[in-house]
Amino acid sequence: MIDPVSAICWYVTFLFCTVLHEAAHAWAAKLGGDLTAYYGGQVSIDPVPHIRREPIGMVVLPVISLLLSGWPFGYASAPYDPYWAERYPKRAAWMALAGPAANLLTAVVAGVLIRIGYSCGVFEVPASISITIVAIGAHEGIWSVLALFLSMLFSLGLILAVFNLLPIPPLDGSGALPLFLSNEITLKYRQMMNQPGFVWIGLIIAWNIFGPIFRPVFHVAIDLLYPWL
Repeated sequence: MIDPVSAICWYVTFLFCTVLHEAAHAWAAKLGGDLTAYYGGQVSIDPVPHIRREPIGMVVLPVISLLLSGWPFGYASAPYDPYWAERYPKRAAWMALAGPAANLLTAVVAGVLIRIGYSCGVFEVPASISITIVAIGAHEGIWSVLALFLSMLFSLGLILAVFNLLPIPPLDGSGALPLFLSNEITLKYRQMMNQPGFVWIGLIIAWNIFGPIFRPVFHVAIDLLYPWL
C-alpha cells in the first residue's frame, strides 16, 4: 500500500499540474478572443472551478488510481468555442500549446529549486533516481517532504508536457498542427479529428508509444539536472 505522505504529495502534485495546464489553455483562449473558459472560471489556478467541471477526472479517478496503483490518473478540461477555433485556427493552436508549455515550465522551476536546495546542502542526489524520487532531503522532516514534492512536480510536469505534445488527436500536440498547415488543410484536418472514433484510437496509440518516447527524455532531463553524474 502506498505511503500516506507519498499519496498526499502525488495528489497535490496532480491537482496543481492539471489545474495549471487547463488554466493556461483558458488564459491563452482569452488572449485569443474566446471568453468561454474565462466565464466558466477556468482562467484561475483555484482548483474549485476545475473540479466542479470534471469531478470524476479531478477527484474520483485520481484517488482510486492512487489507492490501487500508487499513481494518480485523471483528466480535466477547459471549454472553448469551436466556432472561434474554426475561425481562428492559429489562435486555437496556440491555445493548445499553452497547456504543455505550462507543465514544462513547472518541471523547469522544480528542477531549479532542486538545484538550489542541493547547492544549499538541504537536498541530496538519491542513490537511485526514479519518477517519484529525483531528490532526497539531507535531513529528515520538512526537507524530505519538500524534496519528494519537488521530485513529483519535476517528473509529472515533464510527463504531462511530453504526453500532451504527441501530435495525435485528441492530445494538444495535434491541436497545434494548424500552425504548420494551410487553412484549407487545417479545415479538413479538424473535420477528421471530430470523427467519434478518432479520440479513442488516438488515446490507445499515445498510451502505447509514450513509454519509449518519454524514457530518453527523462534521462536527458536528469542529465541536465545533475550534469556531473
